[in-house]
Amino acid sequence: MSEIAGQTGLRAGASAVVNESYSFACMRCGHGWEQSYEIEHHKDAAGHEFVLYVADGKVVPSPLSKPECHHCDSHVVRIMRPGRVASARDAAHRPSRVPPPAGPVEVPAAADGADGEEREHHHWHLSDLLHPFQRKAS
Repeated sequence: MSEIAGQTGLRAGASAVVNESYSFACMRCGHGWEQSYEIEHHKDAAGHEFVLYVADGKVVPSPLSKPECHHCDSHVVRIMRPGRVASARDAAHRPSRVPPPAGPVEVPAAADGADGEEREHHHWHLSDLLHPFQRKAS
């Protein structure tokens, strides 16, 4: 999820840059998106460390503090590892594998020599199906 970048391409004052990507899903409207961030590590004049989140070249608030859906402005947003939205979209566009409808079931002929005609006219009742599970009286 993160990757430490070398010293090349750092903004003024940044000591390191970490690249992180996240997937987001709005729990209100269902909108999903992914975003990559450059997380720049800095020190202020007093020596205190702070980070800046940069997305698409602009400094933005931390996506972990209070993410917002750009579709409906809701703050009820789920944050996931990168690739989750893309994999869900791919799955939605794949043809589904629906098995063909099942045909009629054929009852095999009785092996004990019983008349198949008699068996074919038997009406099954729930008690017939539950019979093997009934307890024997002691």
